[in-house]
Amino acid sequence: QGQLMQSGGGSVRVGGSLKLSCAAPRNPSRSLCMAWFRQASGNEREAVAVIDNDGSTNYAESVKDRFTISKDNAKTTLYLELNGLKPEDAAVYYCAADRDRCTVINGYPALVDKDYTSWGQGTQVTVSA
Repeated sequence: QGQLMQSGGGSVRVGGSLKLSCAAPRNPSRSLCMAWFRQASGNEREAVAVIDNDGSTNYAESVKDRFTISKDNAKTTLYLELNGLKPEDAAVYYCAADRDRCTVINGYPALVDKDYTSWGQGTQVTVSA
């Protein structure tokens, strides 16, 4: 698996905001589907947001309308903007990239833990009251 370089994260109070970044593979063909996952202590990894190569996105219900996934125009950097943070958002966040297009279900890229080819190193997000 390839390695993606993440940055951002940190500690904020409830209701605060953070922005995570992830350097995509230099070859755009290796990042046709990109996603953000998170794993809280004692929990399984869960998909948070996904973006397909055509720009279509999908979000977990728990973060919808609060988080925004995006890529820059050159498709070299993946972002996750986290707003209205809640204590339950605290976790290690990982970015992932795959050389295949996202699985599409009902017209939206699916939030599935598929066999992504590249992963970021993880970054901690802490939310305090």
